[in-house]
Amino acid sequence: MSMKNYPCIRTKLPGPHATRYLEKENKFVSPSSTKGYPLVIKSAKGMVVTDVDNNTFLDFTAGIAVCNTGHNHDQIVSAINSQAETLVHMSGADFYNPLHIELAEKLSAICPGTHTKKAFFGNSGAESVEAAFKLARYHTRRPIAIAFYNAFHGRTMGALSLTASKLNQRKHFLPLIPEVVHIPYAYCYRCHYGLAPDTCHMACVTWIREELFKTKVSPDDVAAIFVEIIQGEGGYIVPPKEFHKALYQLTRDYNILYVADEVQSGMGRTGKMFASEHFDIIPDIITLAKGIASGLPLSATVAREEIMNWAPGSHASTFGGNPVSCQAALTTIKLLENGLIENAAKQGAYLIQELKKLERTYPIIGDVRGLGLMLAVELIKDRETKAYAPEERDTIVQKAFSKGLLLLGCGRSAIRFCPPLILSKDDADVALSILEECIKETLNYRQVK
Repeated sequence: MSMKNYPCIRTKLPGPHATRYLEKENKFVSPSSTKGYPLVIKSAKGMVVTDVDNNTFLDFTAGIAVCNTGHNHDQIVSAINSQAETLVHMSGADFYNPLHIELAEKLSAICPGTHTKKAFFGNSGAESVEAAFKLARYHTRRPIAIAFYNAFHGRTMGALSLTASKLNQRKHFLPLIPEVVHIPYAYCYRCHYGLAPDTCHMACVTWIREELFKTKVSPDDVAAIFVEIIQGEGGYIVPPKEFHKALYQLTRDYNILYVADEVQSGMGRTGKMFASEHFDIIPDIITLAKGIASGLPLSATVAREEIMNWAPGSHASTFGGNPVSCQAALTTIKLLENGLIENAAKQGAYLIQELKKLERTYPIIGDVRGLGLMLAVELIKDRETKAYAPEERDTIVQKAFSKGLLLLGCGRSAIRFCPPLILSKDDADVALSILEECIKETLNYRQVK
C-alpha cells in the first residue's frame, strides 16, 4: 500500500460519526470491557484499519494478535465465502464434519512432538484453557494446578482462577476454583528474587522444588503447571530458555502435566509456528486461539493422545469447530507455512533492532524484548529505580492513536507490538517514526510538568 494512503487522520478524533456510536455504546453496551481509545472501526484491509469517519490507521494490534494473516486476506475471505455457501453450522458435539477432522489431523501434525495428538475445539482462548484445566484434572485425578503471577489465561471462572494479571479481573468474583497456586514467573528485568540472570540458577523453578513441594504442596497432588510460553497481557515477558527447560524437567520428575498456553504466542507470531519451539519444549497440552482462524472465533486444546482420554459427555461445545471457522483455520495455516512465519521472524528482528536503538536514546525505555512479531518496550520513570511509568505509557499510546498508529499496552507500563505477520519494512519504519515522535512529545511534557 502506498505511503500516502496511511495513516491519514481527516477529522478530530473521535470524529462526528464515531462520537454518535460512542454515545450509543455508553447507553446499550456492557461497560465491562476495556477500550483504550475511541476507535470505531468500519473496515480493514491488510495492515490498515478505517474508522467510520474514514480516518485510516496503521494497525500494530492485529485485533489483539488475532489477524495474523492481515485484515481480510483475499484467500481467507474466499475460503469463508465458499464454505458459507456450502455449510455454515454443524455441532461438533453431536455430528461429524470433514473440516473438523481435517483440522484436528493438521494440528496433530504441526504441534510440537512427533506423537499423535487429539484436539478439542471451542470458540475462544478462555474456552481452550477451561478445557485444558478440566482435562488435566480428569486425566491425572489430581486436584491442584500451578500458575504464575502476571499470567492471563482468560476470564471465565476456571481460566480466571489461573489468571493473575490485573486485580480488576478477579475483584468481586471470589471464590474462584480452589487449589490453584500462583508463583513468580521468570521476569528477569524485575527478578522476584533480586538476582541477576547469570547467577540465579533458575531460582523461580528451584523454589518450587525446594520450598513449595516441601512445605505446602505435595507434588503428588499437582495435576498440571499452566504456563504462557511468553507472558502476554502480563507484559510480553520472554523468559530465558533455561526457565522452560527447568520447568519442563520438573514436570517430568513429578509426573505433572506441562500445559503451554499459546493462545497469543502461537500460530506463527514469534517467528515459529509455536513459541514452544524456541525453547525446545514439547507440551503435554497446548491451548490455541487468536491467530488460528484469521479473525473467526475458534480455539483448540491439543493434547497427547493418551492424555485426552475423557469419556463421551465429559466436555463438549455446540459451536466449537464451526465449519466456516475450520476452513478459515486450514487456509490460515497454509498462509503461515508459505511465508508469513518467515516474514514474522525477519521483520521482528528488524523491529527489535530499531527499538533497541530507541532504548539507547531515550531513558524512558527500560527494556526491549520479544520474539518475532510479539515485541514490547517497557517504560520506566528512571533507569536507577526502574519505577513503572503507566501514565507515560498511556500517553504514548493515545498520542500514537491521534497520529494514526494503533498500539496496545500490556503489563503495568509496557507497550506491545503485535502487528499482522504481513508487516513490511516500510510499515515498520512508519510505526517507528510515529513512536519516536510520541516519545519525544511525552518526554517534553514530563519535563515541563
